[in-house]
Amino acid sequence: MSDEVFRAVARELGDGFPPENVLYPVNARLRASYPDGLTIADIIDVFLDDSAVGVRTALTSRLRQWDAESVETWVGSTVPQSPERRARIYDLLGLPVDAHAEMDAHFPREGGPVVIAAQQPWDPWYTSERRREHDFYWRAYKRVLADKNWDEATIGKLDIATTEVVHRLADPTRPEPYQSKGLVVGYVQSGKTANFSGVVAKAIDAGYRLVIVLTGTIEILRSQTQRRLDMELVGRQNISAGVDDDYANDEDWRNGNFLEHEIDPNKTNEIPAIRRLTTSTFDYKSLLAGLSALHFETVDHSLPLNDPKNLYPSNIRIAVVKKNVSSLKKLVADLKKVPTELDQIPALIIDDEADQASVNTIDPKKIKTEQIERTAINGQIAEILGLLKRAQYIGYTATPFANVFVDPEDSVNVFPSDFIVSLERPGPYMGGADFHDLDDVEDDDKTPANSNEKAYVRDLRAECDEDRSAEQLRALDSFVLTGAIKLFRESKGAKPYRHHTMLVHESVKQAEHEAVANDFKALWKSAGYSQAKSLSRLEKLWAEDFAVVSAARGSELPNPESFVELEEFIGAAYDRISEGTSPVIVVNGAAEKDYKQDSLDFQERGVWKILVGGTKLSRGFTVEGLTITYYTRRTGQADTLMQMGRWFGFRPGYRDLVRLFIGRTVGGPAGADYDMYKAFEAIVRDEQEFRNELTRFSGVNEKGEPWVTPRDVPPMVFQQLPWLRPTARNKMFNADLVYRGMGGESFSFTMQPPRGDGSINARHFDAVAPLLKSLGETGSFNFVDKDDVSRSFSARYGIVPAHVVLAAVDQFEWANGWDFGPHREALSTAIESGLLEDFAVLLPYPKTREPIEIKGWHEKLPIVNRKRQEREYRTGFTGTAVRERDAIEHIAGSPKKNGGPLAGALHRKTRGALILVFANDPAPRQLKRAQAGPVDSRDFATLFSYALPHAAEPLGRIGFRVKQSGTGAIVDAN
Repeated sequence: MSDEVFRAVARELGDGFPPENVLYPVNARLRASYPDGLTIADIIDVFLDDSAVGVRTALTSRLRQWDAESVETWVGSTVPQSPERRARIYDLLGLPVDAHAEMDAHFPREGGPVVIAAQQPWDPWYTSERRREHDFYWRAYKRVLADKNWDEATIGKLDIATTEVVHRLADPTRPEPYQSKGLVVGYVQSGKTANFSGVVAKAIDAGYRLVIVLTGTIEILRSQTQRRLDMELVGRQNISAGVDDDYANDEDWRNGNFLEHEIDPNKTNEIPAIRRLTTSTFDYKSLLAGLSALHFETVDHSLPLNDPKNLYPSNIRIAVVKKNVSSLKKLVADLKKVPTELDQIPALIIDDEADQASVNTIDPKKIKTEQIERTAINGQIAEILGLLKRAQYIGYTATPFANVFVDPEDSVNVFPSDFIVSLERPGPYMGGADFHDLDDVEDDDKTPANSNEKAYVRDLRAECDEDRSAEQLRALDSFVLTGAIKLFRESKGAKPYRHHTMLVHESVKQAEHEAVANDFKALWKSAGYSQAKSLSRLEKLWAEDFAVVSAARGSELPNPESFVELEEFIGAAYDRISEGTSPVIVVNGAAEKDYKQDSLDFQERGVWKILVGGTKLSRGFTVEGLTITYYTRRTGQADTLMQMGRWFGFRPGYRDLVRLFIGRTVGGPAGADYDMYKAFEAIVRDEQEFRNELTRFSGVNEKGEPWVTPRDVPPMVFQQLPWLRPTARNKMFNADLVYRGMGGESFSFTMQPPRGDGSINARHFDAVAPLLKSLGETGSFNFVDKDDVSRSFSARYGIVPAHVVLAAVDQFEWANGWDFGPHREALSTAIESGLLEDFAVLLPYPKTREPIEIKGWHEKLPIVNRKRQEREYRTGFTGTAVRERDAIEHIAGSPKKNGGPLAGALHRKTRGALILVFANDPAPRQLKRAQAGPVDSRDFATLFSYALPHAAEPLGRIGFRVKQSGTGAIVDAN
């Protein structure tokens, strides 16, 4: 096809328009050159033509938008991101059914944010037409992101995610006030600020005229957030129109890197200007004589401010405020004096770090005082919401187990009763899963290529001061060496690395920060980086660590072929880090004058430093260029622990250089040792499990009703961490989870109690004996591995009546805090209703491990290695037969899985499927796991996964029982 055809087709894929038959307008455009016209087959050929780059880019963008659309009438009854939605799109484009599969192969559905929402008391208002009519600040923000080298797909996904949030707010022009309250769950250091900046841009385009951004409790974070909003959204013209010159010495301001709007909002009546009520150097102050700054302009005084005639020309006010009682009281006091009727002001409150009320670092003697402070802060937020009847509240957090979920006393007025949006994990993001081996790679098989732990994690196990100094030196050497590698890459054309930092986090106490800083200063002087004696040490570290990992994980980046190529950059890195007063900067609540050091300002200059701190560096604040982390601090709360993961984030051009030095034997109460790496892994798994549950039960059922609402979410959380109160997650909600069934989808039941004396293991093995005796056949089943390659495994199998399986699993004991009851209810209900008659039970046989003799059992059985979570963090095991689940889901009727011909032959409409796995679980002091046998049944655990028949619960169902006195009803979510 010609370029003329490509251009004609691309023009019909305009941004913001619904899918319509593409053939007729294309032929109208090409009438002169193609008088006989194109056929729909020609159009499909253009869509699939790799050389039609413009067409493919436009179509990919439109399909992304159309797949996610939730308010336009053209969607009919189809659900966003569903196969039915995509079929609807193809039909509207005029594509025949026989082309759909090939189109799907070339343009797969990308997915999107997960939404749990209550039904809204209004008709959809944030339509594509409304978005097109008012999009000045959103278009400006998109330009900023493009200038930061965000690709089209990433910007497109942000567009979808922010639209998902904004359309769940109330229409700012609606006659009756309504407060929508929601929560957006992201990942630590994953770009939440970009999301809420996009939400703010779209909200002010839509008509919100007062924006209040709450930024945690420390000024360094407030200032960082203010600057970013100023630089990327407010823009130079709006800043210059004010009286403050807070960016006079800012390098990016001087170099013209702040957003320059295409049209100056201060010189036109068509676009509202933004007035700042706070600056990068000053939190909110009482306006006093300047109270007129909060007086909103109106065109027609006979109409309220929220009338479109007045609203759209009116200027925007934005305040970035710490969650500090004094600052919030000043804001509340000024709001009470505003001349404009408060119930007419459409306001948006963004609460960044919405789980900030969780506290793990305070002296126990001060807990009562701290709680009073938190209550006061929440009281001020509640008062703002009480004053501003049109205020919308959106909390942002990276920790799904946040206080806004679990503590009714702390956040009763900001509970996300309207929606919860769980953001997608960004593609280039480096998060918890990237530092842990969640696929359970055997320890003996781990390499930097297949193990995240081997690649990025370095253990800290020092038992004496000499060992501790050696570990600190290795971390410091790694910091210098990675700085040299960055400079080497710059010399080969890589984008300059403006910042290069190392974070040392050992304590929350300021006195200890000073001591740790002095240790690293002394080590810096004695390490000899400016002398030849350090080169042999660095060369050994490079050869044994960084060269190996970079070859496995950073092959697309320029890497030195020998240490000789790096030598000249060692000195340069040393010089960069040594610049200024000291290579070390202490970052805590003490006054900067207390330390002889450079100030920490990522905006004003490049920072190549070692940062020592605690709370200030553990929540919300972005440590730019972070490459090496030295972490040995234990804490008592899971969400606080996750927030300390400053090593999570985006690491462009140096992902392979990131190293986490983490304490594996950190001292705790009563002399106990804590493995902080395992603690983080437990939380990462809990978070992943929670997000999976949100995904399973997001959206609506066939009646168009939500499967679950935000109030139903906490009972879906499983978390076995002793520093979290076991019942807190249920206090806020008036429901218990009592039923959980997903047809054709497997669930792993690994949440077993601690091993103890092994008697529980023995009882579990006895319970499944009737199942084992029924496994009379052997066959081969298929699965698709993580590289999308089809593989096979052998298993013994048999058919077992469903009531026998139920009797077996009824004998299992479970970890405290986890309830098998909802699963059992679904299992027994399916049996009683005739939808479940039997199970195909599979016992996989590993290819590389021979079966082992079992004491008291008549035949050998396969025993595999699975990680048991230590009691301090989470009981149970990390998984069952993860890869083999394709087979049981296929047998159970899942239309999405292919377990091979045998799995297909075993399928029956009323048949479920179950996998048994026996996992090594020797006594704690018995270090060597069973290899040859005979093995006592006390020394291995019985794990299983099962899938109910797809026909039993084709759409999935969960149910809740209302807790109110006198009611026993189950509230169905289907």
